[in-house]
Amino acid sequence: MKLFKRQKSRQEKTADSEDHNQAQADTATDSKSDDVLSTLADMPITEHLIELRSHLIRIAVAVLIIFLALVGFSRELYNFLSDPLVAQLPANSTMIATDITSNFMAPIRLTIFVAAFFAMPYILYQIWSFVAPGLYKKEKKIAIPVLLSSILLFYTGVAFAYFIVLKGVLRFFITFAPQNVLPMTDIDSYLSFALKLFMVFGLTFEIPVVTLLLILVGIVSIQSLKDKRRYIIVGCFGLSAVVTPPDGVSMLMLAIPMWLLFELGLLLAQILIKDEQSNSLTSENEI
Repeated sequence: MKLFKRQKSRQEKTADSEDHNQAQADTATDSKSDDVLSTLADMPITEHLIELRSHLIRIAVAVLIIFLALVGFSRELYNFLSDPLVAQLPANSTMIATDITSNFMAPIRLTIFVAAFFAMPYILYQIWSFVAPGLYKKEKKIAIPVLLSSILLFYTGVAFAYFIVLKGVLRFFITFAPQNVLPMTDIDSYLSFALKLFMVFGLTFEIPVVTLLLILVGIVSIQSLKDKRRYIIVGCFGLSAVVTPPDGVSMLMLAIPMWLLFELGLLLAQILIKDEQSNSLTSENEI
């Protein structure tokens, strides 16, 4: 009996060791499967990053192609930009370059901006191509008009800044210059001033699109914006005072369009929501 028990205990030990080995093997298999699952989970993110990189490369190539096509006309582009200032300068005053590289770098910087400006539809198209697969059909129907209107509004804002605001601002500064001071603006300073003005007005003219999106997404409601209209108007004037040059002309020329564009976005949201409500009621009646 003792021998049988001893043999039985050995068999139990053998069985226990086999169970332990099997458990280790199962653990290793589970860890391998977990590694595979984690790898599979990481694959979509990697694919998205690769796709994003391809879109960014296409954008860079497009801007580069337009830049190479325009770089031969860089001086003409800068002349076109500086025409509003030159027209306001006194007879004996000209633009100057305080840095030895300004004569070359200022037109090149302007050409890069113009290349990105002309490539903006393609840039937004690449952004749309990256985002569109994750949108529903209803969101795509809204996104396409929003995309087209954002391009048009950005171009309108830059054109408004160049043809209307820039001339008024330059006239204001030069008119209030002391009599014993001869205005001679550095070309780099003028370029930075003009590009900042263009970007501010280009982005400001996107207010209707931003207002419409905030209402459609549900972040804010039409009634809440109506209730806070007075604060929004004050905020428009405060923001325009910060981002524009220190003069009343440019502040008013930015604050008033900001307010009107906000009202336009609010009106478009009301029209769109009424259409959706009428369509939903019509479909319910048909059912």
